[in-house]
Amino acid sequence: MSHSYDYDLIVIGGGSGGLAASKEASILGAKVACLDFVTPSPQGSTWGLGGTCVNVGCIPKKLMHQASVLGESFTDAKEFGWKISSEGHDWEKMVQSVQDYIGSLNWGYRTALREKNVTYINAKGKFVDPHTILCTKKNGKTETITTDKVIIAVGGRPKYLGVEGDTECCVSSDDIFSLPTKPGKTLCVGASYISLETAGFLTGIGCEVAVMARSVFLRGFDQDISDKIVSHMERHGTRFIRKAVPKKFEKVGDKVKVTFTNQEFGFDVEEEFDTVMLAVGREACTKDLGLEEAGLTYNPSSGKIEAPDEQTNVPHIYAIGDVLEQRQELTPVAIKAGVLLARRLYAGGVLKMDYNGVPTTVFTPLEYGCVGLSEEEAIAEHGEENVEVYVSMLKPLEWMIVKEEHEGVMHREDNSCYVKLITLLSENERVIGLHYLGPNAGEITQGYAVALKCGATKAQFDSTVGIHPTVSEEFTGLTITRRSGKDAAKKGC
Repeated sequence: MSHSYDYDLIVIGGGSGGLAASKEASILGAKVACLDFVTPSPQGSTWGLGGTCVNVGCIPKKLMHQASVLGESFTDAKEFGWKISSEGHDWEKMVQSVQDYIGSLNWGYRTALREKNVTYINAKGKFVDPHTILCTKKNGKTETITTDKVIIAVGGRPKYLGVEGDTECCVSSDDIFSLPTKPGKTLCVGASYISLETAGFLTGIGCEVAVMARSVFLRGFDQDISDKIVSHMERHGTRFIRKAVPKKFEKVGDKVKVTFTNQEFGFDVEEEFDTVMLAVGREACTKDLGLEEAGLTYNPSSGKIEAPDEQTNVPHIYAIGDVLEQRQELTPVAIKAGVLLARRLYAGGVLKMDYNGVPTTVFTPLEYGCVGLSEEEAIAEHGEENVEVYVSMLKPLEWMIVKEEHEGVMHREDNSCYVKLITLLSENERVIGLHYLGPNAGEITQGYAVALKCGATKAQFDSTVGIHPTVSEEFTGLTITRRSGKDAAKKGC
């Protein structure tokens, strides 16, 4: 490629999106460098190549969620004839197994870059000008490299509250998956999915857990489902402290004393915990990236970059992944956007990333999978009179014979799982939202995402023969609507 720069493309950030874009661009003939550097968390946590998802996000989160699911299965197994007992959960063993697997992934990513002829630079990148990047290594040594094009893929990191003692006393999702000892009595601060997922698996492995939130849980998700998730977690051992905000954190021996304000009545409360985890949002890692030197415009409050079709206001500089304004912070989104962008830049590609209809799953104890619009979004966008909402409650067959109670609550409750299908009446009941609450939510939702992408209608769902006996077949025979007022609970098997 005709220019005088050191590289055709420099990708700043070695997370899922950055790695995908780097490898694809190199495969297509570009000379590529990928920069990656992890600034230690306030608690000192660092990790290898691969970004948030692999190291401190999706991968360790789901593995630890699986540990909790396996614990729940001990009760089920007894009803199926297995004579088993548990001596409790070994946190240290789980962490070691998870971290060993992550380490293998880190090595695999470095190997993959080498095989694809991508130059990997373990250094923090910063713009000197629109075509020049200053690389600062861990030992402080610097070098300057130049490039024809840049892709910013630096992702984000957890926010802190900015109250006394937060960085000194609290951990975040950057730290929780590698703690050397069991967290013990834990406070999860925040109403986010990260907070609820963490609280869920910690409760499941035997920790005493409380969740503190100032407002609604799972903002941006379907609130009907959100209420059911929180209610289920509360019945099964997680404590919720509502309408409260932390005011101060203090070290008291090996404990953390939390002073928080009850917003409803205005008084302060003090309580001690072994571990406090903050999950109050994330912010883009652009503060020290030199965006001004490159002439880039961005949102100063979030650090995020406005980039329609991934192109910033500086034509040769692009951005993908969590750093983008108003885009989903999801690994598969960053990967697909990065690959499609590389193909447009170096192979004459024309396909652009479609950010609509992106499926996702929240790995709470009852998993929640969704694709399309929430009920609130559908009504706001199309009007209540144009939206039909089909609902049903159920209990999976595998849970039917489990009758054991834990502290007066059925281990496997009747009608604890839930399905919802949202259709648009004005378009032949095209399905515009699908929601599922229950086991294996990600596996179930992924296939339906393809159907929604193809414009499936309620009639097509109804004409599909279900696989029996499964929970997913429920979507092929929904008859009760929200506006009918009928009870969606099952009365029999």
